[in-house]
Amino acid sequence: MTQPVPAARKPLVGLPCDARELGAHPFHVVGDKYIRAVSHGAGCQPLLIPALGDWWDVDALLDGLDGLFLTGSPSNLHPGHYGLPDDMITPPLDPARDATTLPLLKAALARGVPVFAVCRGFQEMNVALGGTLHPRVQDVPGRMDHREPKDAPVEVQYAPVHPVTLAEGGEFARITGEREMMVNSLHQQGIDRLADTLAVEATAPDGQIEGVRFIGGPGFAIGVQWHPEWHFWENPAYAALLSAFGDAVRAHVARGSRP
Repeated sequence: MTQPVPAARKPLVGLPCDARELGAHPFHVVGDKYIRAVSHGAGCQPLLIPALGDWWDVDALLDGLDGLFLTGSPSNLHPGHYGLPDDMITPPLDPARDATTLPLLKAALARGVPVFAVCRGFQEMNVALGGTLHPRVQDVPGRMDHREPKDAPVEVQYAPVHPVTLAEGGEFARITGEREMMVNSLHQQGIDRLADTLAVEATAPDGQIEGVRFIGGPGFAIGVQWHPEWHFWENPAYAALLSAFGDAVRAHVARGSRP
């Protein structure tokens, strides 16, 4: 795990929240595992961003951040964001998160803010940049069922279940020192058409894209379909990706990224 440093020296990484009903009340939430991935895995200060949609002045918000971490979620992107009709909706939805993350991602990538996107965040990155998704990967001919066993213990749901092949000469291979790595799988949506400004970094055995790198501008920005935040301290490849993100954030700060 990344060694702790004095709080005053830690850069700020924003984590957009999900908008959820918990009991009778609405909440803005981020899972503990994502927060600790930023704090302990990347060595940065996590800052939660409520899902307030177009209330945000995105440029002003980014002026106060040094990095952006897009989390996974039980919810799915509305298919209208990538050109499909409402009959392709796969509930649950989170329109408040959609309205927050998509413009925030576009602006962050344009100005070179380091980004790490996980699962739903990975899908958001592709859609924000003009790509599309399979709403239900399990229904695509030739694709595996990438969903987790819902009734299994959480340790089983997040256990590694299939390999991904890392692109030769790519960033993931450089960061992890691996050519292939085992990953967990807890999703039913996945990339269909890859955005033009993304490069493939990892692929599942069925051909499903599972890792990408942004090539359309400055800065470090990667996304993964799996969940590297899960017990990352027990998985050297997961830890290496989070550490690389933290290093990129600190390098961004050292270049005088904030106004």
